[in-house]
Order: sequence, then structure tokens, then C-alpha cells
Amino acid sequence: MSEAAERIDGAAGGALLLCDHASNHVPVDVDLGIDPALLNLHIAYDIGAGALTRTLAASTGWPAVLGTVSRLVIDLHREPDRLGLIPMASDGHDVPGNRDANAAQRIARFHRPYHCAVASAVRLYRPDLIVAIHSFTPRLETAPVDRPWTIGVLYNRDRWTGEAALAALTAQGLSPGDNQPYSGRDLNTTINRHAEAAGIAGIAIEVRNDQLLTPAGIDAWASHLSEMIATLRNRVASRGHLTT
Repeated sequence: MSEAAERIDGAAGGALLLCDHASNHVPVDVDLGIDPALLNLHIAYDIGAGALTRTLAASTGWPAVLGTVSRLVIDLHREPDRLGLIPMASDGHDVPGNRDANAAQRIARFHRPYHCAVASAVRLYRPDLIVAIHSFTPRLETAPVDRPWTIGVLYNRDRWTGEAALAALTAQGLSPGDNQPYSGRDLNTTINRHAEAAGIAGIAIEVRNDQLLTPAGIDAWASHLSEMIATLRNRVASRGHLTT
């Protein structure tokens, strides 16, 4: 694999797990010009999402692809021409080292290889369902409004799969956010590219990161998600080709 992606191979079929923001790693030759302590904040990666994805993959046998570079270096979950791909600031924190960054070089080094790794996994495993795992903050520093959801389901044109996921989580006694804490119609890059564009059912899952700070919390959410994904994958497989 490339320095931007890690693949976890799996024996179980049907589902493929993705985690764009699994890592806060910054290569030694990339100078962001920030206090290293900022790499422990959510602006650098999706806190707990990588551990949750690994736990899910280990417990279910589903394959996974994880991003291995901080989103402060380049955001793997944005189109190459989208504002914020290489952030000059994030949630009120300046990233001065990115002002003179060579975008084409970072795309070639990190963004393109990551998405090639995802595409390769899709070709290899031919999943019925692709699930991207993310986490979100209880509130933003620049907009300190509480986000009450513990989990959200994000989707774009594939409303059927999104609503089926919401129903499966609700059946577990949860209260999932419907395209919350933000809408998959506005930002759904990885699922748009690797699922919807290929006619494969796909959703993004957002778990509030204060739920993922302990091994017990990660195990609990892995249990919720493994049940939901198995139910959803069976429904998707029986439905056949995706129509949006």
C-alpha cells in the first residue's frame, strides 16, 4: 500500500469499511507550522474512528481501507478541487505551513494513492455495501452549539440505503441523526466516488467522538454498527442493483 493508505484484508464478504480520517500522522518532510499539541485535536483526525474501524474489521472479518495521513496535510474526504483540501485554517486554528504548499504534489503523493487503494479494494472484494466511518465533535470551537446526536447517518442520492440504515439503528433503541451533524448532500466525497458512482449502496456513519474515548466505548459502538451493517447488507443484497 501507499504511505496514504492501509488495507486490512478480510475473509467475510458483502461489506467494505472505509476510514478517511483514521490518522493524525504528519510526514517528517511536511512542516505545518503548528503546535504539535494540535495534532491531538479533532482538526487533525477523526478521534476514535480508526480504532472503531479496526475493531469492526477484526470482529466481523470485513475488509477495510484506512487513511494514514492527517487531514491537516490533505483532506482525503474532499474532491481535489474543493476548498479546504489543504486547509489554511481549521476550526479557528491557523495552519501557516500550508500557505505555500504544492497542492499538485500532495494530491499525487497522498490523495490519489488513497483513492486508488479504495478503488482497488472495491474491485477485489466487490462489496454489496460500502460504509465510511467518521467521528464528529460534540461542538465546534468556532460554533459552540451542542450537537445532541450520538450517531448520524449521512447519504446523498442513495436515500434508500440511508433510510434503511436509520431504521436499523432506530430498531436498536438509538436516535440517529438523519444527515446530521452535517448533510451528506454537501460533503460525501468518498461514498459519492466509490459507491454511488459505481452503483454500489453506501453510507457514511458519524459517531460523536466523546463516545469513542475508551476501549469499552469503541467496543459498544462496534457492536451497534456490526449489527446495523449486517442487517443493511442483507437488505441491500436482496434488493439487487442500486437505483437512486
